[in-house]
Amino acid sequence: MSWHVRSFRRDDIEAVVALWTEAGLTRPWNDPRLDIERKLGVQPELFLVATETETDAIVGSVMAGYDGHRGWLYYLAAAESHRGRGVARALVREAEKRLLAMGCPKVQLMVREGNEGVLGFYDGLGYERFSVRNTGKRLIADA
Repeated sequence: MSWHVRSFRRDDIEAVVALWTEAGLTRPWNDPRLDIERKLGVQPELFLVATETETDAIVGSVMAGYDGHRGWLYYLAAAESHRGRGVARALVREAEKRLLAMGCPKVQLMVREGNEGVLGFYDGLGYERFSVRNTGKRLIADA
């Protein structure tokens, strides 16, 4: 089966949430549907999905954002059935292409500790590892 990358559409919501759940990206403190709604309000053109050409079934996703200083990647996922077939790589490349077209000079992402397989994937795409400490503060509770 072949697949392609396209912009997210509102009717993709349930399939994308199911993909994120399968990939282990959801967390109890984040409502993925609210994350999608928030993204649709800010740079929706940077929310991408990979779909099977014949069925339009969702097999991958990535959210990107650009704040004028750097770009970010979030929610990169490939369906288990499509891992190792270039889906995630194509999603990252398309997100990078769209960020570059916006004048974005640098893109970053966060990887949870212990997720060495994912770090190896990004190494293969030319991403540079560096040590930082992240801090955060929730401004709106989803639950």
